[in-house]
Amino acid sequence: APCRPWPDSPPAPGIEELCAKREELSQQIQQEEEEKSKLQNDIRLLTEKLARVNESLARKMATRNEFEKTIAETEAAYTKILESSQTLLNVLKKEAGNLSRATELKSSITKES
Repeated sequence: APCRPWPDSPPAPGIEELCAKREELSQQIQQEEEEKSKLQNDIRLLTEKLARVNESLARKMATRNEFEKTIAETEAAYTKILESSQTLLNVLKKEAGNLSRATELKSSITKES
């Protein structure tokens, strides 16, 4: 609104100072509204970026969990293979010992005849 109702009339006492303060305040309001708009846009962009990072994290964590599961299953299977190999080796040693004794016994019986 204009400071003087009629451009040719003399200003009311103190009105010019009030109009100047109002104009200064209006400029500050406009600057802060621009800053507010910029900040709101920054928040929107950061919120979108945060959502993308959260989605990426969730996918990577799920993949890591699958790796951990596969590693655990592989280690368990490997341990079973080692145990089975040891059992088989023990059986083979025992059988080899039995065969050696049987061969020695056969050999001694043949020599005696």
